[in-house]
Amino acid sequence: MASSMVKRASCSAVKSIAAAGLRIRASSRSYAKVAVGTDLVSAAPNVSLQKARTWDEGVSSKFSTTSLKDIFKGKKVVIFGLPGAYTGVCSYKHVPTYNDNIDKFKAKGIDSVICVSINDPYVMNAWAEKLEAKDAIEFYGDFDGSFHKSLELVTDLSGALLGTRSERWSAYVVDGKIKALNVEEAPSDVKVSGAETILGQI
Repeated sequence: MASSMVKRASCSAVKSIAAAGLRIRASSRSYAKVAVGTDLVSAAPNVSLQKARTWDEGVSSKFSTTSLKDIFKGKKVVIFGLPGAYTGVCSYKHVPTYNDNIDKFKAKGIDSVICVSINDPYVMNAWAEKLEAKDAIEFYGDFDGSFHKSLELVTDLSGALLGTRSERWSAYVVDGKIKALNVEEAPSDVKVSGAETILGQI
């Protein structure tokens, strides 16, 4: 019983520390260069993402990547970015809003709902499985941050020991062009980047 209480308390403390760290640079936030109307494929030329997979799957595919053209062109896509796999707000607040509303997105004709983060695809795969969200959401790793850097959607979260990470954001994209874009003022917030907001913009 005592051990269980300690574990719960420790978990709460870790979440609080993580949230505090993600709030560190809220006052010095920079804004993205992308906006409604931006063509993501043109804004991030020669950039590709890595679909979530196991290490063995990576080896067997010769570490293949997926071009932005293959992800977005000719499709209706909802994409959301977040600071990192396994972090508190991302795990407990952000991803669940999309996982719980996947049927609503499909009813609106969305071809895919995508989660992307500056992480390797192996971490993203394990995290997706832990969240039981892999069947509903496509997870991609932006392993070197090139996608987010091209869009100027990066933030320095060194205060939370995360280094350069993605802003928390969401977008509705049709045939590669952004129709709606939401970027949080602070990476610890899920005020405009959750599923409910983007559902209302489709």
